[in-house]
Amino acid sequence: MSNYKKILVAIDVNAPHESIIRKALAVSQSPDDLILMYTLLPTTHIQPYLYPMEYNAIDDSERMSLAHKKLSDIATEFGINEHNVFVKIGVAADEIKEMANEKNRDLIVIGTHGRSGIKLLLGSTANSVLHGVKQDVLAVRVHG
Repeated sequence: MSNYKKILVAIDVNAPHESIIRKALAVSQSPDDLILMYTLLPTTHIQPYLYPMEYNAIDDSERMSLAHKKLSDIATEFGINEHNVFVKIGVAADEIKEMANEKNRDLIVIGTHGRSGIKLLLGSTANSVLHGVKQDVLAVRVHG
């Protein structure tokens, strides 16, 4: 039996995520123990110089809605309650840490590509999450 009762599972809906969710389900007592989240970068971070526009004129609500739909479909596929699905906008590592604290999670499950060398020095979301959290972190190696 697992000691983890409240688990945050952070995935990228546009990348392989099945093994991350399966691992989280394996250490949980129930799919109801899981919160599934995805973080979008704000449009202003993606292409700030695309065309001259005031930042307050940029609306990410359509992107959020599409991401929420994808994440809800994934949750349904794995038996996770739709009320436990969250899409945030911001820097992924920061949003994951904030959600884990806000929802009193005791484990964060996240994917990692296991890169090394210069890519490791530049950091990754998993590495950033690992540092500075009070929760345990389970990094699941993702291939593909």
